Amino acid sequence: MQKILSATQTKTLDQYTMQHEPISSINLMERASLAFVKAFSELYDYDSRITVWCGTGNNGGDGLAVARILSKFGYEASVIQVMIGNQLSKDNANNKDRLPQEIDYQILREYDALPIVDQESVAIDGLFGSGLSRPVEGYWAEVIAHINDKYKEIVTIDLPSGLYADYPAEGTIIQATYTISFQLPNFSFFFPEHAKYIGDWQIVDIGLSEQGIKEAKSKLYFLDDNGVTNLLKERGRFDHKGTFGHALMIAGSYGKMGAAVLASRACLKAGAGLLSVHTPKIGYDIMQISLPEAMVLVDRNDYIVSELPTDLDRYKVAGIGPGLGTAPLSVQVVEQLLKSAQHPLVVDADALNILARNEKLLYDLPKGSILTPHPKEFDRLFGSHDTFWDRWQMQRNQAIRYNCIIILKGGHTSITTPEGKTYFSTAGNPGMGTAGSGDVLTGILTGLLAQGYDTETAACLGVHLHGVAGDLAVEDGSMESLIAGQLVEYLGAAFHHLRAR
Repeated sequence: MQKILSATQTKTLDQYTMQHEPISSINLMERASLAFVKAFSELYDYDSRITVWCGTGNNGGDGLAVARILSKFGYEASVIQVMIGNQLSKDNANNKDRLPQEIDYQILREYDALPIVDQESVAIDGLFGSGLSRPVEGYWAEVIAHINDKYKEIVTIDLPSGLYADYPAEGTIIQATYTISFQLPNFSFFFPEHAKYIGDWQIVDIGLSEQGIKEAKSKLYFLDDNGVTNLLKERGRFDHKGTFGHALMIAGSYGKMGAAVLASRACLKAGAGLLSVHTPKIGYDIMQISLPEAMVLVDRNDYIVSELPTDLDRYKVAGIGPGLGTAPLSVQVVEQLLKSAQHPLVVDADALNILARNEKLLYDLPKGSILTPHPKEFDRLFGSHDTFWDRWQMQRNQAIRYNCIIILKGGHTSITTPEGKTYFSTAGNPGMGTAGSGDVLTGILTGLLAQGYDTETAACLGVHLHGVAGDLAVEDGSMESLIAGQLVEYLGAAFHHLRAR
């Protein structure tokens, strides 16, 4: 997994790299620009026409270097340099002087008529960098709006011009088709509201100091395959089902047994050694037929869960909520479990809705428990939020307050810990927005905790496995046809994908 650094920290990291490699700023810019062009060349053929829009700072310097390298690669490139102020940065001026004469170069000054552009060309955005501290307004906002309006495809260098690296968007902002960013992702990449500005994004390695990254302090992280692979435990030849833990799943009610089946199957497929499922009488035959590998504990009530199973201490972890319903007797079960459990819980679905109606119960969560709300469940728990920024701050604060891990499911699922750390995952796809997907995640998390993973590791590994399973399923099918049961079936392939790294 990778750290996410602020704009200020990234600038410090650049300086650290220059001092300790050592490398000059102009050569580091050259290295970054070459990495950008290599990524760009995988997106666009060499017969593409390119218009590079450059500002006067170092982001514009990147753009000028990119234009030169593109021309060397055989692209037809032109440059429009926007004079934001009257002085070019040192490296910007250096790269301007390096432009070959065959590149068409023009200057745009404040209040000049907006240029007529080649709308069939690809625009590269190098206007403003990550150091932007106020919204883009006035004439420069008109320039950005002009670029957005005239070009079908826009590729931005590092960060769309006008977008802050660390804070919510304001003002007029480039709406990129692709963003090619350097070394580490920007925090703002994970804001759902920013997707229309960033487009599809990727990170290119520009050789910034690994030691400098190691020394930088951050509580924000990005989950990737390589980092998550290191979390996986190895199994020994003489391990057995007892080694991998006994999990309890409390789930299901009349008409909602499918959720219980999905969560339970995912728990076993995630590696739990043993699973007992406590469910109403109506679910007995369904569970026995659907999942013969699980043991079924039958509630006295025909249609809902109305009591806890005995001997809770025999289980290493319990998952509760999928298909549970919110009947008064089921509410009492949740209350009793929170007060009596000596092991972590995975709390999802209707169990979250019960907590939302009885906020004081949150204080009874056993240490290390995991809550897995989607945005609507989250808002029912902690109040409505208009933006990701507000919701993320609340997520972090509540994880600290209740000493639990909160997984906020979404396009970039976020995981917050009691220590205030946040992990973001980009694994997964919109096809996973389907009934039962969350139940599968609950099962995966429960299965990992049963095996002895600590809750932070289980949360990171479980979220990533869940997303990778969805991506692998889509490779063999489509987003439209994806159903939650396929996420369970592709879990084995997801484990294999990570172990093959």
